[in-house]
Amino acid sequence: MAAASTHRASRPPVGVVEALGTAVPPHVVTNDDLAQHLDTNDEWVRTRTGIAERRFADPDTSTGDLAVEAGADALKAAGGDVDTVIVATTTPDRMLPGTAPEVASRLGLGDASAFDVNAACAGFIYALPVASGLVATGTADRVLVIGAEVMSRIVDPDDRSTRVLFGDGAGAVVVRSGHADEPGAVGPFDLGSDGDQTHLLEVPAGGTRQPIDDHAIENRHHFLQMDGREVYRQAVRRMVSSSRAVLAQAGLEVDDVDCLIAHQANARILEAVADRLEIPRDRCVSNVGRYGNTSAASIPLALADASLEPGQQVLLTSFGAGMAWGSSLMTWPDLPTPDPT
Repeated sequence: MAAASTHRASRPPVGVVEALGTAVPPHVVTNDDLAQHLDTNDEWVRTRTGIAERRFADPDTSTGDLAVEAGADALKAAGGDVDTVIVATTTPDRMLPGTAPEVASRLGLGDASAFDVNAACAGFIYALPVASGLVATGTADRVLVIGAEVMSRIVDPDDRSTRVLFGDGAGAVVVRSGHADEPGAVGPFDLGSDGDQTHLLEVPAGGTRQPIDDHAIENRHHFLQMDGREVYRQAVRRMVSSSRAVLAQAGLEVDDVDCLIAHQANARILEAVADRLEIPRDRCVSNVGRYGNTSAASIPLALADASLEPGQQVLLTSFGAGMAWGSSLMTWPDLPTPDPT
């Protein structure tokens, strides 16, 4: 009889977040600022959304510019380069090519592979398992994941229902290969979509289905259009069910969650998701009051505002146009502080 083997099966590698960076435009736009042009006021916006202010990019600042700034911040914190760049965005610099290759070049990353991911507000959550897969399979050593948006360019400046909600910004993380039991580990993941509901939140014109022409402009189809009531209902339901699914995959209970970081759409959605999951609100991160809905930048900007100890369990969940949604668990990393010089 052969002797019993003492070899232990190696643990499969996972993606580990090792650094974080952010970038927001300096221009703060308050509710009172918007009230100078729109039929609204500070109390109306705060009561319905919880938003007090947001950041708008200057006319000469693009999504790629913010992505470069956030990416440089993350790379500086990580203390090294990466070989892949993923930009999650629904407001790319141009239709063709993608924004990521130029971002990689501007960051001095040479021949790094680079591509965009468009899952709207769920984009960052969709990009994380892609990055994790790349490092887990050895396709990449380190991946820079950036969520970046200039939402102010696709929102109708005359539409009160959407103009007050959205802001601009970017956030980035560096992902390397590691193991599930170390700080910074991300996963498992739960992703989903419902393409029958695309009409609930869309920019109708600008693609091959409806190019931008005089008719599209006359009907404001080149701006974001949203059925706010139904989006609210869908967002709460999908983020709650997705969160429960990812917890079940991990064999965890809601009580094991130290912090909930949900897509910062508006305060009402954040509160409804937390309440239905029965996670106390003091264990939830909310910065929507300062930044508004920054779409794919929402989750990494909220990560930057979390104050946790390495090893604590974080639940990430997001929902966006598509409809697309996703959730993940993350063991809070020991994040380095970038050298301010």
